Amino acid sequence: MNLFRSEEHVRNWAQFDPESEEGIISLDDIIKLFSCDHFRRRLEPDYFSRKAEYRGKLFMILAEMGKKRPFWLPPNP
Repeated sequence: MNLFRSEEHVRNWAQFDPESEEGIISLDDIIKLFSCDHFRRRLEPDYFSRKAEYRGKLFMILAEMGKKRPFWLPPNP
């Protein structure tokens, strides 16, 4: 993970890859993302039994942010 002060700063970075542009996310969106149950409830005893539910909510939040395929989805095994 690389942190930059703005999207312009990211695009001016020497190692910027235009194909990873969908991975640019604001700090507000990162906070929203990491505040969902998928991350907050990892130490709960029923986490693994509810992981599918949490993961569904995680992808709903990503979709609301406009973050969709393929960058944000896990790779297919």
